[in-house]
Amino acid sequence: MDFHLNGASPSSSSASSTDPNRNSSLHPTNGHTSDPMHSWWESISKARSRIHLLSSLLPSSPDDPLSSLADTDRPARSLLLSAAAYSAVSAALSAESSGSSDDPLCHWLYDTYLSSDPDLRLVVLSFIPLISAIYLHRIHYPPADVPVSLSGFEAVLLAIYSAETKARNGKPITISIPDLSQPSLYHAPRNPVKSPNPNLKPTKPLVGVLSPPLEPQIAVKSTKRACIVGVALDCYYKQISQMPSWSKVDFCKSTTVWAGKDCPCTSDLDDQKPVNFSEENVRHENGNGNGNSNGFEEDISVETDEIDNVAERVNDLHIHGDENSTKLGGKDARILLPWELLQPVLRILGHCLLGPLNVDEVKDAAAIAARRLYARASHDLDPQAILATRSLIRLDRSTREAAKAAATVAAATATGSGSNANTPSKAKKPEILLVSK
Repeated sequence: MDFHLNGASPSSSSASSTDPNRNSSLHPTNGHTSDPMHSWWESISKARSRIHLLSSLLPSSPDDPLSSLADTDRPARSLLLSAAAYSAVSAALSAESSGSSDDPLCHWLYDTYLSSDPDLRLVVLSFIPLISAIYLHRIHYPPADVPVSLSGFEAVLLAIYSAETKARNGKPITISIPDLSQPSLYHAPRNPVKSPNPNLKPTKPLVGVLSPPLEPQIAVKSTKRACIVGVALDCYYKQISQMPSWSKVDFCKSTTVWAGKDCPCTSDLDDQKPVNFSEENVRHENGNGNGNSNGFEEDISVETDEIDNVAERVNDLHIHGDENSTKLGGKDARILLPWELLQPVLRILGHCLLGPLNVDEVKDAAAIAARRLYARASHDLDPQAILATRSLIRLDRSTREAAKAAATVAAATATGSGSNANTPSKAKKPEILLVSK
């Protein structure tokens, strides 16, 4: 091959490959760059050449789905949304020899991300959860007999990190925090209230730093590894609405493995029941001897049924972590989770839990991952992670309960049990219109 990666850092020789399509897009020298038809055809040709090259790198199948994707109207988008192509690339990335400096698939991912086609970049970003999972596992659990060579994975991660560093231009990502001393959180008053103390200076707007400025990196150092992987996951989060569902499921499975083994702490918040008064207290409160506790029993039964339904779907999907842990090489494959890595993980989990267009498989996988992370944070006594994961779990529970209640109302309305057709409806009062003479 003509592509080369020098160790863990992408060099200038690797950035300037012999692909004529990519060089023409990065260094336009002709007069057709302003022609939209020429740009569209150039993008199509580039995507087709990248798909044909990927097809030559992977084992051929009888159906040969990758070659057929190149003949579509939007080949890069078809590659992104192809489950067969994702499965083939995932199998190649999971091989024991993957991730080295001479791995052709890492070369393809690296050169594809450097292209100017946004759809091709999305294809590379869709594999970031899997690459991060395999890379971090091999870093924390290296094989004893074979030395680990992961410079190919590191080059892909560094390409994404370098592009994000250039895009941020040395500036941090900040948010404005509302001033709770003001009467409204949504706007500043027209006439600010003067403080009775003249020596008290006016308060300045509060600014929170979500991410500090990024420093350029030419290699993946152990002290910067979590930051580099976290930035790559943050770039994945920015485009998560366009990511396929199987990529999100892979991320949730990987997060479940990162959190560690299952323990009873995962169901601490799910096991919380409403206060269950004794029968005597309920009778006393109701003023009769019937012991009318139907409200409490219904709340408990609804909550228990919902949890049981989630557990059944999780068992059907086999996402408890055993299968993924075995594939990654151990039952307990937890890794270090500093905040620069955990923060983008929680953002992605939040989308997977609450995204309205996500399928149930994604939501169930994210629910298990959030509960595993909550158990991990509880054992690590990390207050920041405990608050974040507990909020995700409660949001997930409330969303599921609201969806179940809406489904029950819709079913009752459809069957006609919600209202009686023989019950006369109350006549509406006639509308009175005021007309000026």
